[in-house]
Amino acid sequence: MFGKSIRIYLSDGSPTGLRHVEIANWSGQAIACPRSRFSELKQWNESQRPGVYLLIEKDSSDENNRVYIGESENVFKRLIDHDRKKEFWNEVVILTSKDENLTKSHIKYLESRISVLVKEADRYSLENGNNPVESSLPRADKDAMEEFIYNTKIVLGTLGHKFLEPINNSSLKYYVKEDLDTLIGKKLYFNVNELKAFGKLSDEGFILIKDSEVSLKTTQSIPGKIKELRKKYIDDSLLVEMKDKLILTKDIVLSSPSYAAALVAGTSRSGPQSWKDIKGRSLKSLEESLIR
Repeated sequence: MFGKSIRIYLSDGSPTGLRHVEIANWSGQAIACPRSRFSELKQWNESQRPGVYLLIEKDSSDENNRVYIGESENVFKRLIDHDRKKEFWNEVVILTSKDENLTKSHIKYLESRISVLVKEADRYSLENGNNPVESSLPRADKDAMEEFIYNTKIVLGTLGHKFLEPINNSSLKYYVKEDLDTLIGKKLYFNVNELKAFGKLSDEGFILIKDSEVSLKTTQSIPGKIKELRKKYIDDSLLVEMKDKLILTKDIVLSSPSYAAALVAGTSRSGPQSWKDIKGRSLKSLEESLIR
């Protein structure tokens, strides 16, 4: 892994207004614009180039988010039509190039690949009715577009949109050394009352991994927030009953290992004490070893 230098220009000094985003040594660029500022885009030549656009509904609860992906040889002109006809979105992100090298075939490829990644990540609902067809590109151009997508993930993440990144992203090369200089991505285990659960720390919180087993019963000591989340997960079929337990059907992110442990056990638990690595070392002892 290596660092990236990102430059974000706030057009009026507001972090929620129109923002122009660049990465050092990248020919691509992004413009993020709230729908309330849509008219300001006509002043930006960058929005009137060939590119891909993402119409985003970001809910305040960070759930039930939606995204629509499209492409155009003049993005702003296409967005005028969407502003009249599509109601759901409250922000648009435009992806274009600083040079003139993005062709129709390039942006069709980007539209298709980004749509596939949104579905695979399964964070936001994809509003496109049909799957965009991936254009055929020479190998060199395809590699260039994959690099464009890699940088797009970084830009979108910086803007607060992670819908291209799966929750449990095994493609990110988190190397956990024997001297425990990082715990990110290290698989952890929690066995309680014949239940087996699996998780790992991430930069977003604690990931409870698919197929983890969850208690069918709860006690009064379970945190109120977890009680509410538990009900929602059951209603949304993220937790399904199987014999005498619940099974997690999809990776989920919780704010702390203690919340994850409480969800599994059905009662208040200490996450640092409950979660252990393959050698039986608690998360608490692993964290302490990092600061000695």
